[in-house]
Amino acid sequence: MNWISNVVPPRIRSLLRRETPENLWVKCPESGQLVFHKDLEANQMVVPGSGHHMPIAPKARCGFLFDGGRFDELPLPEVPSDPLKFRDIKRYSDRLKEYRAKTGAPDSILLAQGEIEAVPFTVALHDFRFQGGTLGLAAGEAIIAGMAAAVEKRTPFAMFAASGGARMQEGAFSLMQLPRTTVAVRRLRAAGLPYFVVLTNPTTGGVTASYAMLGDVQIAEPGAVIGFAGARVIEQTIRERLPDGFQRAEYLRDHGMVDMVTPRHEIRPTLARMARILMNRPTPSADAA
Repeated sequence: MNWISNVVPPRIRSLLRRETPENLWVKCPESGQLVFHKDLEANQMVVPGSGHHMPIAPKARCGFLFDGGRFDELPLPEVPSDPLKFRDIKRYSDRLKEYRAKTGAPDSILLAQGEIEAVPFTVALHDFRFQGGTLGLAAGEAIIAGMAAAVEKRTPFAMFAASGGARMQEGAFSLMQLPRTTVAVRRLRAAGLPYFVVLTNPTTGGVTASYAMLGDVQIAEPGAVIGFAGARVIEQTIRERLPDGFQRAEYLRDHGMVDMVTPRHEIRPTLARMARILMNRPTPSADAA
């Protein structure tokens, strides 16, 4: 009797049990709403009910951004991967191997070219999954190469920023990317090409202190945290309580730090419209006429 009651039912249940993926449902951190992961992906990783903008991978964003989801991924320059032979708890070279295996990317920047509503564009996108989207030698070289490609092809350049700042494991090599990328932005300007920055959650540190705040037009996604030092560090330094919403996209827009806060679904037409205006290109309807 014990064998029948204790062994047979569990064996039957194990045969009938179906494996369910752990990430089948995603919980909105703002409202607690549970969203089916395929519905969330189809909605550009924006929670339908609350409008909360979840992180989105660079290639997935490109699929929604470019016409028909078609784009050419540009090769990244080769650079020394561990110039300082840095080691803390583990070797920096080992960390890079882990992030490359996790993301399938060589570093934290993806470069792409394609058309956005028939306007040719060059785009650079931070991948926050790759060591917090930090800026090191490889990322800096990639951004400079992307801007050079925009100058060569005479296209507007859009930067989608999501970063924790400079990469500490590369020391001065990382910090030198701040002025180098700033010079690349000046070359875009000298060529008469628009430079758009889309600030996503979060954009902080040395990235905010350099090319992420130099756009001709500064766009931010709703609710994005944008700043240099963290709010807690600032409060401890000045010994004052910060205003509600401090360092959020909406607060920065209201105080003149960004030009507009644009939902993810509207970024594609916004970029195309501003590029046509700044480059004096006709609208698609005028072309057809």
